[in-house]
Amino acid sequence: MGVSTTSPEKGVCVVTADFPPVNALPVQGWYDLADALRGAGRDPDIRCVVLAAAGRGFNAGVDIKEMQRDAGHDALIGANRGCYEAFAAVYECEVPVVAAVQGHCLGGGIGLVGNADAIVASDDASFGLPELDRGALGAATHLARLVPQHLMRTLYYTSRTATAAELHAHGSVWKVVPRDELAGAALELAREIARKDGTLIRLAKAAINGIDPVDVRRSYRFEQGFTFEANLSGIADRVRDTFGKEHRP
Repeated sequence: MGVSTTSPEKGVCVVTADFPPVNALPVQGWYDLADALRGAGRDPDIRCVVLAAAGRGFNAGVDIKEMQRDAGHDALIGANRGCYEAFAAVYECEVPVVAAVQGHCLGGGIGLVGNADAIVASDDASFGLPELDRGALGAATHLARLVPQHLMRTLYYTSRTATAAELHAHGSVWKVVPRDELAGAALELAREIARKDGTLIRLAKAAINGIDPVDVRRSYRFEQGFTFEANLSGIADRVRDTFGKEHRP
């Protein structure tokens, strides 16, 4: 359990998150993921990173139960900072990052894949931001990198999800495959990228990030400010306390 790294073949590193039962990451898990991604990017022998997850779903966001156990704001602050670092580590990884997504990809999962360079998904994958149902705000910055603006807003306001096939139609998912073929498909794409010259692929990553029209770190940090406001006002606790229970408006 936790974050692990493997190098299945030359030039490729696989970073895997494993936090049963649904890959809802605790505060330390986000920092561990960030460290693994940054470490892989710094390795001169690595030319592409595959970001994967064990279990039935890719990522269920932050560990809400960890937050509920905290009478103060330490868990909230830790989760916000940890997510910020993990999302940034994907984006700023010195080499391209291919996200291999199965099952649910929610909340913080959107922050990870939205900052990835390419996405390969299983045909049962679903993507969404249930933040408004969890007393939080954020990662619209990253969802906007996956779907058009008006669809992003509709998904955000309703907490609905989009399928891998729908994202493939929008051009944000590279390939959709059966679940048992996901690891192989992600590795195939990573292998193709890793064939490029190591120095040149790093220059390419830096160049593409440099022409991005949105500063993803600043934009996400702006969103996080509203999460703090919701918590200070008590709205977040009221909504979060309905987590796992039938919702009654």
